[in-house]
Amino acid sequence: MLRKIKRLFVIKSPIEAYLIIYALSLGAVERGSIYLVRFPGIGGKLLFLACTGAVFLAGAKILDCLKLERVIAEKPEKVI
Repeated sequence: MLRKIKRLFVIKSPIEAYLIIYALSLGAVERGSIYLVRFPGIGGKLLFLACTGAVFLAGAKILDCLKLERVIAEKPEKVI
């Protein structure tokens, strides 16, 4: 039973990854818009860019990990 619950939290396909990245980006834009209101001027804009930039980095890492897991599943001897 615990194994079935654990599988819910594993990203298995690129579509799931894109959905998670989309959800992260919605949250980042919401948080960034709050920063724009709280910190008017260049400070708020920089914080907004930091929020959205973090999503780009996290999304790239998620997609790279999916590719690596696929390579490991196909040819485990090629992984260093």
